[in-house]
Amino acid sequence: MESPGDELLRWYTYNKRELPWRETKDPYSVWLSEVILQQTRVDQGLAYYMKFIRRFPSVGELASADEDEVLKLWQGLGYYSRARNLLLTARMVQAEFGGRFPANYDQLLRLKGIGAYTAAAVASVCFKLPHAVVDGNVYRFLSRFYGITTPVNSTAGKKEFAALANQILDRTRPGEYNQAIMEFGALYCKPQNPDCLSCIFSHRCIAFAQHSVNRLPVKTARQKIRSRFFNYILIRDHSHTYIRKRTAADIWENLYEFPLIETTDKADHIGEKLQEYMGNEEIAISKITGWDKQVLSHQCIYYRFIYVEANGKKLLPEGLLKVNKEDILNFAVPKPIEKELDRMDWIN
Repeated sequence: MESPGDELLRWYTYNKRELPWRETKDPYSVWLSEVILQQTRVDQGLAYYMKFIRRFPSVGELASADEDEVLKLWQGLGYYSRARNLLLTARMVQAEFGGRFPANYDQLLRLKGIGAYTAAAVASVCFKLPHAVVDGNVYRFLSRFYGITTPVNSTAGKKEFAALANQILDRTRPGEYNQAIMEFGALYCKPQNPDCLSCIFSHRCIAFAQHSVNRLPVKTARQKIRSRFFNYILIRDHSHTYIRKRTAADIWENLYEFPLIETTDKADHIGEKLQEYMGNEEIAISKITGWDKQVLSHQCIYYRFIYVEANGKKLLPEGLLKVNKEDILNFAVPKPIEKELDRMDWIN
């Protein structure tokens, strides 16, 4: 099977973006960039990478960090399990490998939060080991170049594309090749409206020849998105309010939020539940916002904020943390809370 490797590498030499993690073979820097860039655009991820590398310039310094600080630095990127795994991996590297990432693909896979893609990236870029990366950009390029119609999110598709990627990998320059194919997919072989007429592979691309570029790669239908309804209770006590930490195995685990009442739908009457939540004391509601929504991978969170005046009440729900208007901005919070904090008059 003919490989596009030489052409990809030539293209990459003259067209690659200048990015800080490409200026080093340090496994910590490469691994950090790969974790941040999962589900994240490069232009957004770059700022987060710089924040993390300045605050934690080595894996040892990250390993000794407090989780709340890591989550706060991560705030806004979403998929917070990546941040928690980031810390766990750093601690494993520090404890089990003396602060040095293992130069072995299988040992890299043992680290928390490192899957086949990240292990291949670190192994190939930092240690020149012949392991091919397969991400969305690679799926897209290979499916179009070779005309593959197997769904990329099926078990059979994942095996087929992984085998193909490793078969055509340039084993003399695996790190450069992996970066080249990902870069070409990101900048040229784009998901929508790629410029096929000026593509260096148009004369060899099966999808272009068969007019199927916009139909590839094939994906099976996504699972149904679950809808949830969050009523956040914003208890105002002069210049203070109350928050809690999400400790259940659920979305936004270990982030902080306002007290929450989850209902079955938007029409669910909140008055009685709110009264019960506030210890059956008489409460004064000063404002109820309209519903907004936050779309996650498999959930759609509809949320609103109910402003309640505390008026010195003593029977507040247990487990709440009282914070003032300055301190609350130091806590890592989900996107809906972050947006409301930006709007709150008493925060500014």
